[in-house]
Amino acid sequence: MKQLDIVILAAGAGKRMQSSLPKVLHPLAGRPLLSHVLDTAHTLSPNQVCVVYGHGGERVKQVIDDSSLVWIRQAQQLGTGHALKQALPSLAETGHTLVLFGDVPLVKSATLWALLEKATDDRLVMLTTELDDPSGYGRIVRDHETGSIQSIVEEKDATPAQKHICEINTGIMVFPNRLLPAWLARLDNSNAQGEYYLTDIVEMAAADGVGIESARPANSWETIGVNNKRQLAGLERIYQQEIADDLMAQGVMLVDPARIDVRGQLICGRDVEIDINCLFEGDVRLGDNVKIQAHCILRNVTIAAGTVISPYSLIEDACLGTHCRVGPFARIRPGTRLDDAVHIGNFVEVKNSQIASGSKANHLSYIGDTVIGRHVNIGAGTITCNYDGASKHQTIIEDDVFIGSDTQLVAPIRVARGSTIGAGSTITRDTPEDQLTLSRAKQLSIANWKRPKKIKPE
Repeated sequence: MKQLDIVILAAGAGKRMQSSLPKVLHPLAGRPLLSHVLDTAHTLSPNQVCVVYGHGGERVKQVIDDSSLVWIRQAQQLGTGHALKQALPSLAETGHTLVLFGDVPLVKSATLWALLEKATDDRLVMLTTELDDPSGYGRIVRDHETGSIQSIVEEKDATPAQKHICEINTGIMVFPNRLLPAWLARLDNSNAQGEYYLTDIVEMAAADGVGIESARPANSWETIGVNNKRQLAGLERIYQQEIADDLMAQGVMLVDPARIDVRGQLICGRDVEIDINCLFEGDVRLGDNVKIQAHCILRNVTIAAGTVISPYSLIEDACLGTHCRVGPFARIRPGTRLDDAVHIGNFVEVKNSQIASGSKANHLSYIGDTVIGRHVNIGAGTITCNYDGASKHQTIIEDDVFIGSDTQLVAPIRVARGSTIGAGSTITRDTPEDQLTLSRAKQLSIANWKRPKKIKPE
């Protein structure tokens, strides 16, 4: 195909979404509906992609930051035919125009390529499918003898007999550009909706003797549009099931493929295991033999081979080495890098820190803006006091340090190689190498002291 223009109709307000957010910006797998359609459109290598917008259009343009798009405003929403007419001045005089919809996000590239392969300068090609319940869709009316398509009848204009037709119009069509201007000029709004239907062109093409071909998707759900939150939730489950099937085909072990959510890109090595109710956002990469146990959230994370993430852990914008152990109930915040064989245990939070191999913080600690060397033990209850109310400061803990439980390290501070910090200490100055450092008040026992008693009201 020498010339292909793509027009995405994205002007529908979607009042039934019960939201101030434009319909095409509602998220599917963490990304706007329109973004999914654009991704598919770009795989077809078109000459240009035009987006016809209406309600909330300026907001749509702000969210969809793509300088290659041609944005076209439809000031009045007078139907799909009217919407395409607004794009007409931007289209080439020759070649073809593929019409897609901003609220139909699951159509596959292979389906559209099959449609485009049938397109010629003297042929209109449309995507149809059959539904068990075609209610609400335009019906495909075919000639009883030849089977050729004669017209599309919208639900509100259909006769009782036509409403029993199960083959429906998806709205996705390929038009020859040389014929499109004349067809759009002949559209009228003498129908129940008072709108200019793009589908009326099919009947015009038949009357003009233009060939009408059709193709069908491999799955009817590819053509489902979104008009309310229930439909959006239904597409989310379909999308996630497709991802789960792909992961399992690659050898990933999913304990329950119905309970995984991927909102971005998840790349897995060999023998990866993922337990139930895990959420992956952004760009997540898991090495060989990584195990993600139940109820974990990973966001923009790289995890090297053999690492295990225990249940209820949250990891974001971080990089983990091989054979680490994280969790349960751990939080790894942005800017963190764990080298090989690092252990981060239950209720430990790590932020913007580098921890070298073999070190561990197994219980109830906060590590922020810290560089930790090799083979360091962080005792339970230890915190780095990195914020003075105005600025963040760094803590440096060198190799082979042992930090006793319930220690506060007041940054900026350096704990030298081989240091041992006694439990319950507040350390405010750099420590010397290979020495025990502690700070405690002298323990006292006061004789004859009595605990105060509550006075009971009379």
